[in-house]
Amino acid sequence: MKKHQITIIDIARQLNISKSTVSRVLTGHPSVSEKTREAVLKLANELDYQRNMLAINLMSSQSHTIGIIVPEFVTSFFPMVIMGAQEVASQAGYNVLISQSNESYETEVANAKVMLDNRVDGVLVSLTRETRNYDHLKVFQRKGIPIVFFNRVCDDMQVPKVVVDDYEGAFKAVEHLILTGRKRIAHLGGPTSLHVSKKRLEGYKDALRKYNQAIDPGLILDYDLNLEKVKIYIKHLLDLPEPPDALFTINDPTAFEAMIFMKAKGLKIPEEIAVVGFSNNYGSTLIEPRLTTVAQPTHQIGQVAAQLLLDQINSDASEWKPIYRVLKTELLVRGSS
Repeated sequence: MKKHQITIIDIARQLNISKSTVSRVLTGHPSVSEKTREAVLKLANELDYQRNMLAINLMSSQSHTIGIIVPEFVTSFFPMVIMGAQEVASQAGYNVLISQSNESYETEVANAKVMLDNRVDGVLVSLTRETRNYDHLKVFQRKGIPIVFFNRVCDDMQVPKVVVDDYEGAFKAVEHLILTGRKRIAHLGGPTSLHVSKKRLEGYKDALRKYNQAIDPGLILDYDLNLEKVKIYIKHLLDLPEPPDALFTINDPTAFEAMIFMKAKGLKIPEEIAVVGFSNNYGSTLIEPRLTTVAQPTHQIGQVAAQLLLDQINSDASEWKPIYRVLKTELLVRGSS
């Protein structure tokens, strides 16, 4: 049996006062006697009264909610970003509606619709590996709802974006491998459609060029970030007539899978092959040897993205600018290299 939802009418009836008086008390209006205020608040608490935020939001045309759409929760990266964003949103009095797309374009489209249906005041988005069409996100622009991209961004939309310096991070990672004597450095990258994949590949290549090392197309592979496939690509690299003596991966989870496979094959890390990841995932200090990686300021990414979104929410659309924020990375050298 469905429980009756307590309303201001129920409170007014029990106290024999008008519903407008109850409404003024619950909204903090000063023109109510202290005695009446105490009575209303006491009864509201006893009856577990809950304000109808949907109705209030419809009247004010704001939901005081921002949406966050991320591609996955497999790694610790996106939860950490969300924590940073939620911190800023909460301090500003906003709730956060979170959805993850499981690396599926169709799910991302459905998630965008959920955000619209819930009348979010703005949305933070990081794209899936499958996303090539952005019509479902351009809807927000047409409706005057602010949108900010982070990490995996859309180059086709002139809106604020927050990224790390993927190029510099990759360059430093490969430079480190070169300076430690590695001659054949392989790169297992992500989908070529992703901005992060392109920038990390550019950094990899330019580091090789700087130190006059040949760029061997046979040592460069890209994959769809399905971790179950990593061993296939690593086996291919190890079976080359001249296998690599180092590996730079698109992210840490890819590096973890690669290291597990290499060790199962009897390879010594880093003596026979060095490994460097990207992101400083939680597990990077748990795997043995500990993973050398490029740390990203995940918490700061969320904070900056959320603040850019709130700045737009609290300003006129004519003042919105496609601000592009690039945050610094840090190379953390550990046992795997």
